[in-house]
Amino acid sequence: MKRNPWSWVPSLYFAEGLPYVLVMTVSVIMYKNLGLSNGDIALYTSWLYLPWVIKPFWSPFVDILGTKRIWITAMQILIGAGLAGIAFSIPTSFFIQASLSFFWLLAFASATHDIAADGFYMLGLPEEHQSLFVGIRSTFYRISMIAGQGGLVVLAGWLAQSFDNDFVFAWSMVFYVASGLFLAIAAWHLFILPHPTTDCSRTNSVGRDFVRVFTTFIQKKELLVSILFILFFRFGEAQLAKIASPFLLDARSVGGLGLSTTQVGFIYGTVGVLMLLLGGILGGILVSRDGLKYWLWPMVIAMNLPDLVYVFFAYARPESFLTACGGVALEQFGYGFGFTAFMLYLIYFAEGEYKTAHYAICTGLMALGMMLPGMFSGYLQEWMGYPLFFVWVCFCTVPGFLLTALLKIPDGFGRKEE
Repeated sequence: MKRNPWSWVPSLYFAEGLPYVLVMTVSVIMYKNLGLSNGDIALYTSWLYLPWVIKPFWSPFVDILGTKRIWITAMQILIGAGLAGIAFSIPTSFFIQASLSFFWLLAFASATHDIAADGFYMLGLPEEHQSLFVGIRSTFYRISMIAGQGGLVVLAGWLAQSFDNDFVFAWSMVFYVASGLFLAIAAWHLFILPHPTTDCSRTNSVGRDFVRVFTTFIQKKELLVSILFILFFRFGEAQLAKIASPFLLDARSVGGLGLSTTQVGFIYGTVGVLMLLLGGILGGILVSRDGLKYWLWPMVIAMNLPDLVYVFFAYARPESFLTACGGVALEQFGYGFGFTAFMLYLIYFAEGEYKTAHYAICTGLMALGMMLPGMFSGYLQEWMGYPLFFVWVCFCTVPGFLLTALLKIPDGFGRKEE
């Protein structure tokens, strides 16, 4: 039976984005509300990047064992169970160890779900529909960020305010809600996902191709420069991402801006995500018109220069909520605009016989570049204080600028042909 793509593509990519934002972003705010230090938060949550770092190594097995449809529904059920496990563990005396264990389960299931969902998209849609729904899938991925980073965080803040500032109860309820939502999505996909004939188990050996994927990768031109660029382009951003929310939440007496959880959820989950999306759309339009090389430096500058917003926040300590919204909006717009160049470079570097696998390796390196700096960022901030830490973040953008100067990109790459 044929299925209308509108019945499953939006929900599939909403399901792909939601667990990622819960693991990478919402966990930081939750642990801050529950009393962990910035150093511990950054270290623990940065380790959760690891499944996305090593994803390329098990992606071939998802491709050959079972069907992608089965992988999708199985991972969604597992994610729903993991979310329930987090909710159950929060009120316990050992909530840190237990919740982190369930977040790890969530991260591995989410990374595996990414592999299966992206593969299923190419099998479940006719080729002429794939390009049409690229924008749809991206939009619903962003909507999942608004739902998680905005809606669920705002819900946690509202519940805490309603129950005598009880963040334990609030976050437990939030993750039970997320679990129920995800299990409902899994039930929907179990029924509605199509059954493409090409989605089948392939048990033939792929050992030779598996080895060749990596040997051809290390034979690429400009390998060292490209790997260093992927690892260090977001060296400053990787540290900022782990500390920005705790800084906004921390009391003014300890150097933060003293915003409520509801306010932070609104800033990052609505204003921030919308500006991120707008920056990405504008970046894509401009590159398609003039090519990546033409817009490379403006995009690199746009991505890194707005980090100065947090230097201003830390020294000026503005009390206006609108000022905080405006600053984050500027930083997120610049990040979305500049990130377009970074992702297009990954596509350019991955070109060749095994471009899908090579792109997966590149995204694994990208995740490693976020994980390692993030791990020590919290302890560094506690040692330096917020003002000097944000100055340090700006200094850490220098390697990205230097490595950008060494890139060799063809003039026409990324430009839409007339």
